[in-house]
Amino acid sequence: MAYVKYKELTKFFDFSRYIETKDLPWYVSDYIYGDERILSSYKTFRDHGVFTTKKIILFDNAISVRPFKEIYTIPYNSISSCSILYRPSKVELKFDLESGYQLRLIFVDMHKHEKARLRLLYSTICMFISNQEQSKDIINQLVENKIIVKED
Repeated sequence: MAYVKYKELTKFFDFSRYIETKDLPWYVSDYIYGDERILSSYKTFRDHGVFTTKKIILFDNAISVRPFKEIYTIPYNSISSCSILYRPSKVELKFDLESGYQLRLIFVDMHKHEKARLRLLYSTICMFISNQEQSKDIINQLVENKIIVKED
């Protein structure tokens, strides 16, 4: 039997709410290049996660004896596989990177509308990863925060 040991790339991020692009800290724009567009952004108590059309950017604002900010940039082309896990009020996105590292992002207090946004975001990331043509309608829904929630 073979066992593969994975290390987490980053600490755990428990994103608790969606944040409008206009409400992101000013320094986020320093990490968005060229024709890149912000699809969706999330926030913890002090951290931010930004999903663009090219990559994931995680801003880890650690508070300790010596506060620091660590910024992780994960290009979609470095992701080999991904999965999404839905729980009653929580969603997890898991990414396996080509380097062997794993990235797990947790979204808490997520309800129907928030889960719909994450489903569209996950679907779009999967299309980026597999080099498929992206749906301009879905990208625009994400960018403009006009998510269409289908009733059951």
